[in-house]
Amino acid sequence: MKGSQLMLFADNPSHRKGHRTLVDWILDETKRAGIEGATVTKVSESIDNRGKYHAARFFELVDQPVVVTVASEDERIDALVDMLRHAGVRLFYTRSPVEYEVLGTSDVEDGV
Repeated sequence: MKGSQLMLFADNPSHRKGHRTLVDWILDETKRAGIEGATVTKVSESIDNRGKYHAARFFELVDQPVVVTVASEDERIDALVDMLRHAGVRLFYTRSPVEYEVLGTSDVEDGV
C-alpha cells in the first residue's frame, strides 16, 4: 500500500493538552483519525525548530524529546494533520511518501 509517514516531534512531551500529556493526546488523535498504529521514540538529544537544545538528563527527564511516527493512507494522515493543526498545539512534523504493508498473519501474534 502507498501512503504517507508522519513524524511528529514533541520537544517537551510533559506539556499537557487538557488533562493528558502531549504524547497521550497525539496518540488519541491518531486513533480518532483511524490510524491503528503509532511508534513513540524517546530521543536523547535534539534541537527544536526554534534552535533550543533539549536533552534527557538524569535529573530532568521531563525535557526528553519524543518523536511519534505513524504511517497510513494519505486521507487518514490528512485528517490527523488537520485535527492537530486546529488544536492550537505547536508541533513540528515531517511527512514523506511511503510504501507499507503488514507481513505475516495474526497466528504469529498468538504465539502459534
